[in-house]
Amino acid sequence: MPTERELMLAGKLYNSSDPELAELRRRAQGFTRQYNATAEFETDKRKQLLSEYMDIPTNDAYIETPLHLDYGCNVHIGKNFYANYECIFLDTADITIGDNVMFGPRISLYTAGHPIPADIRNSGIEYGYPITIGNNVWMGGNVVVTPGVSIGDNCVIGAGAVVTKDIPANCIAVGNPCRVLREISEQDRQYWDQQQQDYHNLMR
Repeated sequence: MPTERELMLAGKLYNSSDPELAELRRRAQGFTRQYNATAEFETDKRKQLLSEYMDIPTNDAYIETPLHLDYGCNVHIGKNFYANYECIFLDTADITIGDNVMFGPRISLYTAGHPIPADIRNSGIEYGYPITIGNNVWMGGNVVVTPGVSIGDNCVIGAGAVVTKDIPANCIAVGNPCRVLREISEQDRQYWDQQQQDYHNLMR
């Protein structure tokens, strides 16, 4: 017979009141309390705490406080990650984040979901589907990503978007529900190359 944790990670219905899962959430709450109590200059302590509760092989993530999460152990982060204030990871299922990803404030990644029929939902069973964020993604403030969504490499997700479906790579996407506004173009490259060159000229 599978455990409730095994069912949870397999994307099946499971009972979140299971003692093992309740204990894991309790530990994660203790971690977030410690992390959110750190001072801005305690970068080494923050890295140590993050490495104990999240999968961050490069150990170079920078996450502003406060941070909120369900388990922590189901969050996998690539190199050079930055998250602004009040990031929320509901990591019932895996949350996988690529390299060079930037989050604005109040980004919410929700892998957790509940059955639609009220009687089943009220019975206490729920589910989780994984979220995947590609490399070089920038997400503006107050973006919500719902269960089972993937966002492709190099995307920009506009502030306030609610991402309910997959977003292909190399796109700017906005809105509620989030939709592709346009592809990132060569004109974007030329414009920002010029802006960067102007900056360097001013700083010489």
